[in-house]
Amino acid sequence: MDVSKDGRTWRIGTAGDVAWLAGRTTQGLSVTTAIPPVFEAYGAFHPPAGAGFDAHERAVIDELVACTPDQPWWLGFLDTGAHDVVFPHAPRVSLYWDWPYVLIQAGPEQALTWRAGHMRGDGALPDLFFPADRSWLVSALWDDTWTDIGASGAVLAALRRNALVNVRLVGPDEDACPPGLTRD
Repeated sequence: MDVSKDGRTWRIGTAGDVAWLAGRTTQGLSVTTAIPPVFEAYGAFHPPAGAGFDAHERAVIDELVACTPDQPWWLGFLDTGAHDVVFPHAPRVSLYWDWPYVLIQAGPEQALTWRAGHMRGDGALPDLFFPADRSWLVSALWDDTWTDIGASGAVLAALRRNALVNVRLVGPDEDACPPGLTRD
């Protein structure tokens, strides 16, 4: 199925597009609750004190673009019933604990511009996104105020160099909740 937006047609994702992720996360408080244990390195990020969501999210996307060959990205918008999923009539895919996501094949610019506000604040980033080659995965769970990432060590190192990204490395068995934040 395809949908139209911004004068273009976009592919809606299916369960097959997230099969590599579905059912592969762990239960608990570790980063692998949001990111399957298939990556070299893991981290968690949130806007640093004094930085706005726009600057933080732009920094995240800019660093990921710089580390990723040109290719489509999958953008996943969690359907909470209260937050924008961009394409409200599109079919859903189930992830994690059968949570419904609208999955769209698009790119980094759409990740920054399609949605106005999410459950983590005023930003636009999707709740889940990854490039077609699956070289990294960014995911924020329903009740977390931060975002988790799994990637290569090189990608995490690039993210760490940018203070606006504010990423903290975590081991696959470590609690992903950043210092100073609390669970809801």
